[in-house]
Formats: sequence, C-alpha cells, structure tokens
Amino acid sequence: MTERAEPDPGLARRVGDVVAAIPPGRVLSYRDVAELAECRSARLVGTLMARNPTGADLPWWRVVTVQGTLADHLQAEARDRYREEGTPLREDDRHLVRVDMGRALWTPDSPGA
Repeated sequence: MTERAEPDPGLARRVGDVVAAIPPGRVLSYRDVAELAECRSARLVGTLMARNPTGADLPWWRVVTVQGTLADHLQAEARDRYREEGTPLREDDRHLVRVDMGRALWTPDSPGA
C-alpha cells in the first residue's frame, strides 16, 4: 500500500487565507480558490478544507461548486448561513440550496472587495 503525501503546509495556509478573505454574502468556487491560492486543483482545495490542517475557523459555506452547490450533507447548515449573510440564492428543485453565482460571486480585485 502506498502512503499518501501530506499537502504542503504553505499551500494549506494560502487556501485558508483566500477562504478567510471572502466577504459575507459572497462566494468563490473551489476552482476560483485554487487559482487564487496557486493550487494545482479544485479537488485539492476541497480536500484541504475538509482536513483543515491549519485549524482555522474558515467560512466553508462560502466555497461552492461552479454550479453554486455544496455536498448534500452541508446544505442545511449552509442555507441558514446564507440567509443570515444575505447571500443571493436561486430556486432549484434538485438541491436544498443553490447560490446564484451571477450575483454572489466575489471578485477579489473589485472595488469594495
């Protein structure tokens, strides 16, 4: 059996810094976080966030798929947090909650960001 290498701690810190910077009511996709943190893949961002090696209290609900969804087991809590923050949502028959990516996507270099 092969041993899985642990991710670079600097990468985990960069991912955490990007996620921590997302303002309330806004979101980034896993792909966006990967690009901003200079990470090789969106999937690795998800893995790092799930493991949370830095121990930081990150706003995980602000990182979604490019379609604006989260894993089923996270949706109920995320929905409550989105409502508290005023995150724009879309109606969706297949998901409990779906973020309106056109209105909620955060652009880090935009004015007021």
